[in-house]
Amino acid sequence: MEQNLTSGLYIVATPIGNLGDITLRAVDVLRGVEAVACEDTRVTGKLLHHLGIKKRLIRYDDHAGEHDREQLLGMMERAPVALVSDAGTPLISDPGYRLVRLARERGIAVTSLPGPNAAVVGMTLSGLPNDRFLFAGFLPVKAKARETVLSDLAGVSATLIFYETAPRLLASLAAIDTVLPGREVAVARELTKKFEECRSGTPAELASHYEAHPPKGEIVLLIAPPSKEPAQDIDVDGLLRAELANAKPSQAAAKVARATGLDRKELYARAMALK
Repeated sequence: MEQNLTSGLYIVATPIGNLGDITLRAVDVLRGVEAVACEDTRVTGKLLHHLGIKKRLIRYDDHAGEHDREQLLGMMERAPVALVSDAGTPLISDPGYRLVRLARERGIAVTSLPGPNAAVVGMTLSGLPNDRFLFAGFLPVKAKARETVLSDLAGVSATLIFYETAPRLLASLAAIDTVLPGREVAVARELTKKFEECRSGTPAELASHYEAHPPKGEIVLLIAPPSKEPAQDIDVDGLLRAELANAKPSQAAAKVARATGLDRKELYARAMALK
């Protein structure tokens, strides 16, 4: 039943795959707003058609400028306006925060509706530790930048969550294998859809699988936190020998330290002994 909404901005989460995941509140708000700001009017148009809703659609994406924001802010001052992304919760790895920030600065009411989110769904499916997790958006496209990001996050005591595209998955798995050897990884894809999949293993194991079975769809890539196992339960020598095959002792020690959380100086001493 359509409700009478007050003016302002309504952040509405939309399904990431299964259209049945739209919430009753989201449908009610979409029916009550004057317009819907969205990334792609074709995508949002299909969702609204499925819901039997007709609304004015205004494109608001990565390329939106100051004029676009001012137009929306002016509308919000006198009427309710919804903000949606193509799928999932707006502002998660998209530019909507600028619009929200300006709305709050101008005293425009902002309401956020909870709903589907791929990062959270992937986390719950992965079986990786979920007491602490860090969402870090998309990994960089360039190899060096990708490895730098992984290296910077190596010491974080939390499951790392990234979004990734199917064409770049193998390159990202290779980078994880290089920078974070020994970490468990999970690949969650086609979430909430017919061919939903969540596969876990080492980066090498997953790369081997996806080389033989090229992935499709959007992907959530998850990396286990550094091991908290006692040093005696970790095959330190095995990890160091594997790295020493292609790296200097200092580099090998650094990589194993990032992967295990063990002391880098002690690992370097052991690497020198093995060398």
